[in-house]
Amino acid sequence: MLQGVLDKMRADLKETVEYRLPLGDQELPLNPVIGQHLKLTFTGSINCRHCGRASKKSFSQGYCYPCMKSLAQCDMCIMKPETCHYHQGTCREPEWGEANCFVPHYVYLSNTSGLKVGITRHTQIPTRWIDQGATQAMTIFKVNTRQQSGFVEMAFKELIADKTNWRAILKGNAEPRDLKTDANDLKSKLKQNIDNIITQFEGGEIESLDSELVNIDYPVEEFPTKIVSHNFDKKPVVEGTLMGIKGQYLIFDSGVINVRKFTSYEVTVEY
Repeated sequence: MLQGVLDKMRADLKETVEYRLPLGDQELPLNPVIGQHLKLTFTGSINCRHCGRASKKSFSQGYCYPCMKSLAQCDMCIMKPETCHYHQGTCREPEWGEANCFVPHYVYLSNTSGLKVGITRHTQIPTRWIDQGATQAMTIFKVNTRQQSGFVEMAFKELIADKTNWRAILKGNAEPRDLKTDANDLKSKLKQNIDNIITQFEGGEIESLDSELVNIDYPVEEFPTKIVSHNFDKKPVVEGTLMGIKGQYLIFDSGVINVRKFTSYEVTVEY
């Protein structure tokens, strides 16, 4: 039996994605457990991933309430980067913003529950795509800041989704797409919008890319026909035969659980 505080699953892009479950200072390789019985039990303890403070509830995927209200990484501009207010002098943590938001970001297309646009830091490729359960993905623009990526993403939102239907990705893989053709079509339709954004930032800071397509295969023996979602806050024990893993979801024969949602929860693991 293992015991520790949950963090989001770690993943390596191999021929099939290889997953590890962090439990404090330990990591449990999960691929070998697929097809076997797995039991997760929430001990009732939640500790903030930033300050370690005990908390009755987790906010913003693993933080206590004071940290959620004070940390830049929990601010609304992380979800909506086009609303960045650093230039107004109101960033919660200017040094954190400089280190994390004023670095190269990418706008990408992916095939999750369908065609989707998204953004990510240069350091999070392909992790971001795996976390979202994408089966295909490619970068289409490179920019200098997170805010710039938000403006480009907003232009694409006029034509395609920026959200993933999590139930759909757990019922199977989306039909393969020709993402290169999708990207070229979208860029053509949005040329004026993108040109205006490039002009706004005086050119040179937003680069159109012709990247290689990345295909992603997940370790799933069987997808569920009906989605039942487990929740540690309602039922502390989740167990069953582990049928597979996709995105940040463990797929049991008894239902699914989003591991990332329960970051900072202490659990015991038996397998």
